[in-house]
Amino acid sequence: MAESPEAVKKHVKAYMIVGGILMVLTVLTVAVSKYHFGSHAMNIFVGLVIASVKATCVAAIFMHLNHEKKLIYFFLVISAVFFAAVMALTNWHFFDIPWTSLNP
Repeated sequence: MAESPEAVKKHVKAYMIVGGILMVLTVLTVAVSKYHFGSHAMNIFVGLVIASVKATCVAAIFMHLNHEKKLIYFFLVISAVFFAAVMALTNWHFFDIPWTSLNP
């Protein structure tokens, strides 16, 4: 598929912007890792939020998901639901083991 030079420049500009965003977010990740947000869970949450933003940028621009049809988003949501279900089942099983009881 041949594209015009203007379209190629537009794509390169988007790649450069996302590359800059990824660099800024990487620096932010390093800076945030040195700060304590009150609990270990909150530190993990903040790190995962930044990582999710970075992953969304990569998926949308570099993997061209922003130009895909709606069916791909359906499968993306289904995958996320199944992942969450597996994590929930794993967590449920972990706390079902007698030696992991929180109340001795």
